[in-house]
Amino acid sequence: MNTLNLYKIKGATLAYVLLATSQLLAEKPAQEIIYKLDAGISYLPAEITAASSYAKEKGVLDFYRPVRVKGFPTVVYYHGGGLTGGSRGIPNELKNRGWAVVGVDYRLSPKVEHPVYIEDAAAALAWTFKNIESHGGDPSKIFVTGISAGGYLTSMIGLDKSYLAKHDIDANQIAALIPVTGQMITHQTVRKEQGIEPSKFRPTIDKFAPLYHIRKDAPPTLCVTGGWEVDMLMRAEENLYFVSMMKLIGHKNIKQIVIEGADHNRCGKECWPHVTDFIEKTLAEMK
Repeated sequence: MNTLNLYKIKGATLAYVLLATSQLLAEKPAQEIIYKLDAGISYLPAEITAASSYAKEKGVLDFYRPVRVKGFPTVVYYHGGGLTGGSRGIPNELKNRGWAVVGVDYRLSPKVEHPVYIEDAAAALAWTFKNIESHGGDPSKIFVTGISAGGYLTSMIGLDKSYLAKHDIDANQIAALIPVTGQMITHQTVRKEQGIEPSKFRPTIDKFAPLYHIRKDAPPTLCVTGGWEVDMLMRAEENLYFVSMMKLIGHKNIKQIVIEGADHNRCGKECWPHVTDFIEKTLAEMK
């Protein structure tokens, strides 16, 4: 065999080895991230929980996070239930993404009245801001979302800066707000507590309405709703007005996604691809 043919064989062999090695590396799975769940963490001040067994019961959150990961984002999630029902949880759609998730319980009407549940939502978010870095998270990457009543709470604490200011936190530190089929006028349960009847159908816009607190410097915002005329109490149309007014006042990063034909419950189930996509796009823009 001449030298030229030997070089050809060696070259082909080397190319095969390199190809096989690259294929093995490509097929080797990335190191699996381990997640930990700390359940029932109290986020209310001790003087409040000591004075009320109900505050002690409901003023808690679940904290799901990646272990031995630095700089991870966090999603704070508020459940729905009309401010009268529901309980905390960690949505499966937010798990195993390299993110932490905080599932929040809060006190409910009629055992408490407004603005207690808004104050609880703010206190839970403040706990997150003050504790996430010690667990490896990045406090500049805290997203807030919730469905229905949780969407209302998301919007209230993100737009009315007074609630987080009580905890020495600027609401503009929130990475993004993602209310899902939330009320942007004064919530119907607040209206009922105010004696406005029929509270479901008589709209008001006072300081307990996200619409009252529109401002151009609010965090990036995505409103997800069900379909026109089929989401609860014309929620899509209500959010359209909110988004339109935010744009009118000068907000540059807000939009609405309408899940065509979806009623309130279906919107809550089908919102997640839109929620996670918005979070991922916002994170990419922060780099």
